[in-house]
Amino acid sequence: MGKANKIKSDLDDITELVEIIQVLKDVADTKFHDLAGRKDRFGRFGESFVEYFRMISLSEIKHPLVQNENPKVAIVGITSEAGFMGDLNSKVVRAILAEKEKYPDSIVIPIGRKGAEKLSFLGKGMKVFENIEETGLYEMSIRIKDYLIEEVMADRLGKVIVVYPWSKTFNLQKPRAIKLLPCDELLTKQQEFVDSIEHVLLESDPIEIIKYLAEMWLVCRIYEMMHDTSISESAAQSQQLEASVQKMKKDKKGIAAAFGKARKGDIDKSMREVFTSRMMTKR
Repeated sequence: MGKANKIKSDLDDITELVEIIQVLKDVADTKFHDLAGRKDRFGRFGESFVEYFRMISLSEIKHPLVQNENPKVAIVGITSEAGFMGDLNSKVVRAILAEKEKYPDSIVIPIGRKGAEKLSFLGKGMKVFENIEETGLYEMSIRIKDYLIEEVMADRLGKVIVVYPWSKTFNLQKPRAIKLLPCDELLTKQQEFVDSIEHVLLESDPIEIIKYLAEMWLVCRIYEMMHDTSISESAAQSQQLEASVQKMKKDKKGIAAAFGKARKGDIDKSMREVFTSRMMTKR
C-alpha cells in the first residue's frame, strides 16, 4: 500500500495544519473582541478630559500645537508588523501615497517596519518607528508624540496627518486619514463651555496649560489610533486565517477522497497478487 500510505501522510499533515490554523484564528477572534470591548474607554477619557478643562478659555491663546501657519506637512502612516497583514498594509500604503499627492512637499513618517519597507522608494532618511509589539503601544505613542511636538515647536512641521487601518466592522477594515496637528479641535471643544463661565482664577501660565493639555490630548489620540490598528490587525488576521482554513478543508476533502481511492486500489492490487500467486502454486 505504498501509494495509499503516501497520501495518508499528506492527509495527516493537512489535518494538523487545519487544527493549528483554526487555533490561530480563534486567538485572533478573541483578541479582536477583547480590544473592541475596551474601545469605549477612549470616549470616556475624552468626555472627562473636556469636562476637566471646561472652565478654561484657551481660544485667545496662541500656541503652535493648536494654531500655526506653518505650511510644512508630515504624513504619519501606521501599518502592522504582524503576519497575514499584507493586503491591509498595502491599502494603508496606497492611502498614504494618496495623501502624499495632495501635499507633494510633505514628508512621510512610517510607523511599523513593513510599512517602512513598502515606502522605502520615497527616499532614504525617513524617520521610522518600528518594533511596535516589543516597544508596547503606549510607549510607542509617547515616542511618536514627543517627536512630533519637537518638530512642531522647532518650526520644522506645521500640520500632521495620520493614516492608519480602521475597523468599521469585523468584516470591513479600511484606511483612515485624520488630521492630528494642529489640534485646534481642542479650542472648539473649549468654546462650547466658555459662555457659561464668568470668572476663572488661573494659577498657572496659560501657555503651559495649553501645552500640557495638547500633549495629553496628542498621546491619547495616537494611542487610540494604535489601538484601532491592533483591532483591525486582529480582524484582518482572522479573515485571512478563516480563508486559509476553508481552502485547506477543501483540499483535505480532495486528499481524503484520493486516499480512499488509492487504498481501494492498493487492496485490489494485493488481492490480485494473492490470487495470482495461489493460481501459480496450484499449477
